[in-house]
Amino acid sequence: MTATEETPADTSSSARRLPGLRRQALDLRPLAIPEFRRLAVGQGTAFIGSMLTQTAVPVQVYALSHSSLAVGLVGLVGLVPIICFGLYGGAIADAVDRRRLYLWSSVGTLLVTFGLLAQAVLTADSVPLILALVFVQSALFAVSSSTRGAIVPRIVPKELVAAANTFSFTLSNVGQVLGPIIAGLLLVHHNGFAYAYAADALLFTAALYSAFQLPDLAPKGHSPRPGLRSIAEGLAFIVKRPVLLTSFGMDIAAMVLANPRSLYPAIADARYDGLVGPLYAAIAIGAVLAGAASGWIGRVRRQGVALTAAIVLWGASVALAGLVGSLWLTVALLAVAGAADLVSSVFRQTILQTYAPDQLRGRMQGVFIVVVTGGPRLGDLRAGGVAAATSVSFAWASGGVACIAVAVVIGFCSRSFWRYDAGLPAPAQPADEATC
Repeated sequence: MTATEETPADTSSSARRLPGLRRQALDLRPLAIPEFRRLAVGQGTAFIGSMLTQTAVPVQVYALSHSSLAVGLVGLVGLVPIICFGLYGGAIADAVDRRRLYLWSSVGTLLVTFGLLAQAVLTADSVPLILALVFVQSALFAVSSSTRGAIVPRIVPKELVAAANTFSFTLSNVGQVLGPIIAGLLLVHHNGFAYAYAADALLFTAALYSAFQLPDLAPKGHSPRPGLRSIAEGLAFIVKRPVLLTSFGMDIAAMVLANPRSLYPAIADARYDGLVGPLYAAIAIGAVLAGAASGWIGRVRRQGVALTAAIVLWGASVALAGLVGSLWLTVALLAVAGAADLVSSVFRQTILQTYAPDQLRGRMQGVFIVVVTGGPRLGDLRAGGVAAATSVSFAWASGGVACIAVAVVIGFCSRSFWRYDAGLPAPAQPADEATC
């Protein structure tokens, strides 16, 4: 048989393999929806800019104050409004047109970025001014993030919500890799802070454009009046539904118990001659790689089981990474942890968006923002405290083991969470019940 005669068979074999590869690749079907495409691409572009600012602000504060305490205040000042306005912003998102709320919170965020740019250009050299701007920016971020999370299920069919979240989380992890790199290149120049803030403002216009292009998203049905009572109703909805309560518990276990971020400098100094950059990049790189091969995520129906498995893999990878002596093996294990984190993040967000009714989604997203933002900061405190009392290696590895134990216990204790089936309508789901 000649080579020419063999070609059709080879081509046919490749054609048979290609659909399988496409099924495993990042699911791009949500991008066929113009509103989601603009929202996701705009937010992904803006996220790169926000990482520029998140890198530049602490560097500028330290350059002005030469105080690590002042740098620590940046995180604290940013956390407080996220907790307050994440909850209240979610309540507002359930009461008003979400397009308008997202648009105006985005406009406010852009104005604050211009404020950071102005103080850098005018060399105001005021740490209190920077902290005040960070406070306002964090409050607006909390409102816009709660609103954006509640918008996605309104513009994307239920069967594509998981794929939409996967695409969005993958883009955000790309931003976590690119943003600090770009910031590092800009900050070495004279007036580098101004360049970083200007780049953030320019990139953020993409998010603003996507907000302008959204359709009207007025509340469906009864519109609750935003306030403490409305927030309490949202929290009560979570507490009474083990599926949601367990998903939040999984997130808290992963971020508080097994987040090794605050230990990177110490472990790098003790083992890797101070080479800390690869450690900070590893989890985001793993998440991006997982996103590129995430076509299977949208086909998973037993999302509670899959979420538990992802959290266990996260904890195990983190624990092992704290025990090995090779830098690149540590980085590889953290990349695996990052892949597991992407999967768990997608399932947590998808369960939250599809399980709760639309009139509660804003408040659900508000709680989500508080947990995903506050959890890692509490994790930093836990890891640092345990390391100070014992050792860095013990604090790192024991956190991963504790995460596995807690995830398995709370996963099995919620029978409805363990049997949750994303392919069933809400009335046909297993009854909300816990066994522990």
